[in-house]
Amino acid sequence: MPTITTDSALRQWLDQLSADQQKLIGVQFVNSVAHLCQDERLRRALDAVLSPNADTVALEDAYRTAKARATKTYTDCGKDTNWLAQADHFVAAALAAALVPEHLLSERSSNRAWKAAMQARMANNCELMEGEIATSGSEAERQYAIAQSFAA
Repeated sequence: MPTITTDSALRQWLDQLSADQQKLIGVQFVNSVAHLCQDERLRRALDAVLSPNADTVALEDAYRTAKARATKTYTDCGKDTNWLAQADHFVAAALAAALVPEHLLSERSSNRAWKAAMQARMANNCELMEGEIATSGSEAERQYAIAQSFAA
């Protein structure tokens, strides 16, 4: 596997993964920004899908929880400058993107992991706008490292 150091390389690599692999790495991208989650139900949903024992029911429940949270918080985005509340929205959107059921995927956005990665970056950007001390490195760099370790 080539070294992933650009978005282009990341996207090409993600496009080669199976649907289940995209879900797994997408959830890892979400976990990278999980500290921005403000909703306990969403945290529990993420914990459930991170479990090695996560089954289809857990994945479906987590998707519904994430989708509901993303939908509920969507109208708050852009209304004020509560950046951490907006980061919470993007964490939920990232988890929903990672777990979206096959029948709801569109041809245009069929890569769960890529969409989850972009939503996670938006969450990170909101954290930066709030002026919080972000963890070292950029979210893109963290995603490259996650992909590298996943492929190893």
